[in-house]
Amino acid sequence: MKNKKSISTQILLVIAVLVVINVLSDKFFIRFDFTADKRYTLNKATKDILRALDEPITITAYFTEDLPPDVAVTRRDFKDLLIEYASVSKGKVVYEFVNPNKDRQEEQKALQSGIQPVIVSSREKDEAVQKKVFMGAKIQMGEQSDIIPFMQPGAAMEYALSSSIKKLSVIDKPLIGLLQGQGEPSIRAFQQVMGSLSILYKVEPVDLSNSTVDINKYITIAIVSPTDSFPPSQLQQLDNYLANGGNLFIAYNRVDGDLSTVTGKSIETGLENWLSNKGLIIENNFIVDANSGSVGVRQQQGMFNFTTNIKFPYLPVITTFEDHPVTKGLEQVLLPFASSITFTGDTSINFLPLARTSKKSGTQSSPVYFDVNKKWSDKDFPLSNLTVAALLSGKLVGNKESKIIVISDGNFPVNGEGRQSQQLQPDNVNLMVNSIDWLSDDTGLIDLRTKGVTSRPLDQVEQGTKAMLKWFNFLLPILLIIIYGFIRMQRRRSLRVKRMEEGYI
Repeated sequence: MKNKKSISTQILLVIAVLVVINVLSDKFFIRFDFTADKRYTLNKATKDILRALDEPITITAYFTEDLPPDVAVTRRDFKDLLIEYASVSKGKVVYEFVNPNKDRQEEQKALQSGIQPVIVSSREKDEAVQKKVFMGAKIQMGEQSDIIPFMQPGAAMEYALSSSIKKLSVIDKPLIGLLQGQGEPSIRAFQQVMGSLSILYKVEPVDLSNSTVDINKYITIAIVSPTDSFPPSQLQQLDNYLANGGNLFIAYNRVDGDLSTVTGKSIETGLENWLSNKGLIIENNFIVDANSGSVGVRQQQGMFNFTTNIKFPYLPVITTFEDHPVTKGLEQVLLPFASSITFTGDTSINFLPLARTSKKSGTQSSPVYFDVNKKWSDKDFPLSNLTVAALLSGKLVGNKESKIIVISDGNFPVNGEGRQSQQLQPDNVNLMVNSIDWLSDDTGLIDLRTKGVTSRPLDQVEQGTKAMLKWFNFLLPILLIIIYGFIRMQRRRSLRVKRMEEGYI
């Protein structure tokens, strides 16, 4: 009787504990994050945005149910993220999940909201099938709304959601000036960059020849790929802007390559001399790097013409970055026809290299003839870690603190206009947007843009590391089974010895 009462008491205690845990779990959301980049931990910037909300935010997540396993993880992660957003915002964030594949009416709602379906291949009952799936969200605040048309698996999910909420909640966006008038690409040639910048800023073209423009209203001015000379009066305007505490982002071509004529030449606009007076020199050379992009070369074999992609060291792929908010999370940036950067200033100015070439790199003085059929060897890359992006900060002009970020290539963020437009790789966009964010913004959203894996090519991993990872993956399961078997054998042996002892019952 006593045993029955004891068992009943224990069962009631277990039920009571489960009820308490269930009640507490509704009020408190706890998740342990052991990822290297804390991908599943909300950033301080996100928490600040959510706690500052004055109006409720409604998020309608349009996700197909019964997704393939490799895609279903995105739905689960997004739901977990929304639970945390709702918790931190103290109920200001309200969400619901809708399955557009449920019926035609729900699908039409998703399409009208701007959610784009994609075709996903999967296997069902040993048969390959293609399925139309939705993985997007509509964020609503009052009469305003913003769309995440497709949630890319592995992408920076928190940045997409937090920036959408910030976009809806911000009232007066700071102004960014994009310099025009010296042969720079128009604002339409930066489609991908402007798509990211427009979330937090209002970007305007600015012409220094217009005497009615007050450039001090811009929190940052961007100068990208000028080709014409700067009059001394305009360089003086830039000095005055820095003296008032302004910040500059400069992506500058000191040299330019033309693959149609297979030649490279120098570019002089006066901006290179203006920078050298501040101690920063963009050298008159072409960087060559063993880690590079490719170009298509037409070849003929018999009666057939075909195009072959070959490595072209004049298109360095940069993978070495400083641990700095501007470059944190970047993995690879393509800088076509870049030049090396050196610093000759004194200690009164802070100089920080942000990006460098690989351990196998070199330089060639301008002008250059490009031999696309050249057989490159290690002797062509005698240098290493050449600076291609840098930060200058301090009292650059006058007595106020100002900052300049310089990239020694002006084409990396430009994706062209109309039919000439091309898709940039994500980190090319991130480098410019991160730079302007860091120069202009204090919300901390910059840390979220690259919070997610973009590209980690295995061919860039050293052979020793590859071999170690391969054997580790192969031997670890076997080792764990052996350890488990040994422990179990020892326990059985101990139990056998114990049973043989006198007085064992």
